Amino acid sequence: MTKRKMKLGLSIRYMGYHAGSWRHPDVPSDGSSLFKSFLDVTQTAEKAKFDMVFLADGIGVRLDDKPKGSMCRSRHNVELEPLTLLSALATHTSNIGLVATASTTYNEPFHIARKYGSLDQISGGRAAWNVVTSWSDQEAWNFSMANQLAYETRYERAHEFVDVVTGLWDSWDEDAFILDKEGGIFYDEQKMHVLNHVGKHFSVRGPLNVRRSPQGRPILVQAGVSEQGQQIAADYCDMVFMAKNDLKSAQDYYASVKDRLEGVGRKRSDLLMMMGLTPIVGRTREEAQEKFEQLESLIDPLVGLSLLYRSFGDLSHLSLDAPVPKPDLDKVGLKSSAMMYYELAQKQNLTIRQLYKKLGMAQEHKTVVGTAKDIADEMEAWMEAGAADGYNITPVMLPHGIDDFVELVVPELRRRGRFREDYEGTTFRENLGLPVPASRHDRAGKSAGALLAS
Repeated sequence: MTKRKMKLGLSIRYMGYHAGSWRHPDVPSDGSSLFKSFLDVTQTAEKAKFDMVFLADGIGVRLDDKPKGSMCRSRHNVELEPLTLLSALATHTSNIGLVATASTTYNEPFHIARKYGSLDQISGGRAAWNVVTSWSDQEAWNFSMANQLAYETRYERAHEFVDVVTGLWDSWDEDAFILDKEGGIFYDEQKMHVLNHVGKHFSVRGPLNVRRSPQGRPILVQAGVSEQGQQIAADYCDMVFMAKNDLKSAQDYYASVKDRLEGVGRKRSDLLMMMGLTPIVGRTREEAQEKFEQLESLIDPLVGLSLLYRSFGDLSHLSLDAPVPKPDLDKVGLKSSAMMYYELAQKQNLTIRQLYKKLGMAQEHKTVVGTAKDIADEMEAWMEAGAADGYNITPVMLPHGIDDFVELVVPELRRRGRFREDYEGTTFRENLGLPVPASRHDRAGKSAGALLAS
């Protein structure tokens, strides 16, 4: 029996997801501002036949100096703008998908449709948009707002935003451009569509001044666990990023999103669920544990407390060895993360110090410390248990985190028949095995035809 192959992505941020990674002697401390650092790890991932690289992003420094002295000790301050970076990476790669985050709160739909449409043309059909609503006041302050939008408003706006963007991506039929020099006809006017969207949040005429995507439309990605976020995923998205660290929670979330698809006329296989995974791999378990402990030792306590601030507020008046207090959900920006961290602390009886060390290790994602066999075992088990279709690897440090995974874990996955030997196609959508979405104008025509036939 053929085993189901998993999808793999590489998430790149700040040269590693660990809070102390920039202090590690093997990590370029200024790597998050160097194109070569991103190029090297992206080419490593492509050589290993990864499905994608993913750039998380925030449009501002989303930190306050709370507790005092924490901000200057953190690496969360400078990074490259993701679409600019991916456009450069596109010219040095051939097959790997290129995924970037962009906010529906601080952009306009036409901007996003045009930018990602252009990246898709530049890359030959490898672009993807990770849809976020943004959550921090620090971002709002950069866009002439005193505070972020209310939670419900952000998601309501996001739903309409995605609808407009996908509508703009359908502005041109695939064969609209005749390019008839002798006849003087550039495009077939019947195959250009004006959106004329008028809604609560946006009024957008269109058409988009970028031709139809080589992959039908750029891949859409979403990561929200709220009811509104899950519905956006079911209605529009091709992929969901998951941040779960226990199997039951992952299974429940996986089922919750997948169960919505039939209600919107989609198959369960039309949407891929990608689990965040932080692997720390060694040739022996002892070697992996040594790597783990070295990184834990690099977390400054002030940085550790700052990791908890947005979910729990200022805890500097408490002992680091005190129990984790329950968050006040009326005062935090990330409600789902706050409760996830608190429930983790309750389940494992963690102190404040122990929790920030876990968050320093990207513990919102599943973390596995061990050999290639240990990591592959866990990856297989969660897939078979209905918790994931693949994994978005969030290395604790770069480049060594991806180098170790490619050298040790990827061959083990291939030996088990769980990961590809080569790319299946040239576009991101082909390599993911996802269907090309029909244009809304094709669907409208087919619906009208079916109605006339009846």
